[in-house]
Amino acid sequence: MFTGIVREVGSVAIVAGGDDGVQLEIEAPEIAPLVEIGGSVAINGVCLTAETVTPGRLTFHAVPETLSRTTLGALTPGEPVNLEPALRAGDAMGGHIVQGHVDGIGTVRSVTAEGEGIRVTVAASADTIRYCVEKGSITVEGVSLTIAELHDDAFGVALIPHTLTETTLSRLAPGQRVNLEVDVLAKYVERLLEPRVPHA
Repeated sequence: MFTGIVREVGSVAIVAGGDDGVQLEIEAPEIAPLVEIGGSVAINGVCLTAETVTPGRLTFHAVPETLSRTTLGALTPGEPVNLEPALRAGDAMGGHIVQGHVDGIGTVRSVTAEGEGIRVTVAASADTIRYCVEKGSITVEGVSLTIAELHDDAFGVALIPHTLTETTLSRLAPGQRVNLEVDVLAKYVERLLEPRVPHA
């Protein structure tokens, strides 16, 4: 489990493989000492398992299922990535409950200056928008954010200077594809409200 609070902006060192799977080697000097082999790390919001851990670097493998549902297959060497190690007992719960399971890929529609921050509008599928509520939580590229505005086919978020400094979101541009994870509580509520057919 994660919280959507990025602990480090790492850098892609090596990308090897193709459609059958990709091996990612990530430079992560701050969080590498906190991760053990087999531990979970969210990379741009995607939960992956650390296969090797060396001083300052972590290696992961993304299978075809992951590549088809996220933007990880488009990563290139040198590209910055948002990193968050799995939550440990006693850690502060600063964001919201994040699973690291991407629900959909959105596309940045606009980026506009707003005070000292920026407002970003992200187009998303109906399957994603159905779980969004104004002032509710959503994860964009692994970052826990509050939905500031909601439309039929998009949502807007207001990014403060701290978020822009501590994550990769300052690099967002129109047309860019981003990993999205909706608030898991919304999915549980939907499930509980579904009509049930009694067993015979």
